[in-house]
Amino acid sequence: MTGSPSDLEQRVAACRDRLSSVPGGARSPDGWLFARLVAAREVRGERALLGLSPSELAGLAARHFATNALTVPSHESVALLDEKQAAFAAAMRDFLIGLAASETHAEDARCLATILAHACLRPDHLWRDLGLSGRDDVTQMLTRFFPEVVARNTQNLRWKKLLARELALSRGDVPGPAPGCPGCEDFGFCFPDRKHAN
Repeated sequence: MTGSPSDLEQRVAACRDRLSSVPGGARSPDGWLFARLVAAREVRGERALLGLSPSELAGLAARHFATNALTVPSHESVALLDEKQAAFAAAMRDFLIGLAASETHAEDARCLATILAHACLRPDHLWRDLGLSGRDDVTQMLTRFFPEVVARNTQNLRWKKLLARELALSRGDVPGPAPGCPGCEDFGFCFPDRKHAN
C-alpha cells in the first residue's frame, strides 16, 4: 500500500478504533493491545503476517473486538514460511506459551506468542514489526503477558535478540540472531561479529 507515514498512521488508528469500538481506548487494556496489533497488519493487507489461524483470529475478535468489526474468512491465507522459519516460529511460540503469566487469558497468551514469533521473522526492530510505537510498548506488553522474559533481560538487549537468545538457551543451542535480524538496520550493533546480510 502507498501513502505517507502520517496517512498510514491515520488509517491504522481508524482501524484500531473500529476494532476496539472505542476511539482512543478499548473495553480492556488487552483489547486495546490486540486492536493495535491487528490494525497494523490489516491496513497493509498483511493480516497473514500475524501467523494466526482463522479460528484463532475469530476467537481473539470475539473476546476483544466490537461485534462484526473484523471479518474472518474460514480459509484465510497464512504467511508462507520456509521450513527453517516455520520451525523457529513454532519453537518460539511454544517457548513463550511456557512463560505466560498465569493471570492472562490462556488463548490471548497463545495468540500473542504466535504474533511475536512471526514478528521475529521480519527484518526490523520488534516494535516496528508489531506496528507499535516504540520499545516501551513491547516492554509493557511483555511485562503483562510474559514477565519472565522481561526479568531475563538484565543486559537491556533489543527484544528480538533477547527472545532468540532465550529460545536458543532453553534448547541447549548456541545463541544467534532471529531469522529476521540480518535484515535490520542495527544487525551490526546487535551482532558485531557477524557480517550484515543484505
